[in-house]
Amino acid sequence: MNLLRRPWRTAAEAATLLIAVVVAFPLYWMVLGAFKPAGEIESTEPRPWTLAPSLDSFRRVFGQQDFGRYFVNSLVVAGSVVIISALIAFLAATAVTRFRFRFRTTLLIMFLVAQTVPVEALTIPLFFQMRDFGLLNTLGSLILPHIAFSLPFAIWMLRGFVKAVPEALEEAAYIDGASRGRFLWQILFPLVLPGLVATSVFSFISAWNDFLFAKSFIISDTSQSTLPMALLVFYKPDEPDWGGVMAASTVMTIPVLVFFVLVQRRLVSGLGGAVKD
Repeated sequence: MNLLRRPWRTAAEAATLLIAVVVAFPLYWMVLGAFKPAGEIESTEPRPWTLAPSLDSFRRVFGQQDFGRYFVNSLVVAGSVVIISALIAFLAATAVTRFRFRFRTTLLIMFLVAQTVPVEALTIPLFFQMRDFGLLNTLGSLILPHIAFSLPFAIWMLRGFVKAVPEALEEAAYIDGASRGRFLWQILFPLVLPGLVATSVFSFISAWNDFLFAKSFIISDTSQSTLPMALLVFYKPDEPDWGGVMAASTVMTIPVLVFFVLVQRRLVSGLGGAVKD
């Protein structure tokens, strides 16, 4: 039996390795392009290596006057979205799981429906809404929409984690004299923290890589722009700076990788708990 399984296992591992290479190749090409000198990038015979790595593209990126401001703005937007959406999703998931109220099922269905609406279809209505709120050309016009789009997925995912916590544990906490708030933050919150980390990763990536909202809502005040908008500085229709684009994209990827490294253990357990549920 083991002899029969071994060829299938080898084939599965080979297929997995092939998929990993296909997925990783664009990242490799991006980093390679960032280190290639201008002559090799513009060559009509591109090669998947370079024998003369250069930091000129990174110098042009960090030499941009507002690049540091764009970086900080992206951190503010992504960090705010992660923290606020995580707290709201935790409280909402607890409410729809632990309490019985009218239209609870309808509310959950609305969360699902909200996930099916494409972002592009809501950009124009959101533009007028941000204008009416006076939030255009501010980071608030980027934070609020991303929180709204992150919440449905986060609530649905956290609902499974809250449901997995036995109600007997809550009753025991009340018997020992714990208030509802103490149980919520000192007992329930640590138990669903892996789920919060998993949802936070998706929220962070969505907010960090956003270009559509940044392009639509930040119209005239470039000091409120984020990193994806910095790529436009290097992309010119008549003479694009591909080395600068690749270098800026590489710099944008680093915070995402750091975030993954910091939360990888809780992320794996969070995704495993979601699948198990």
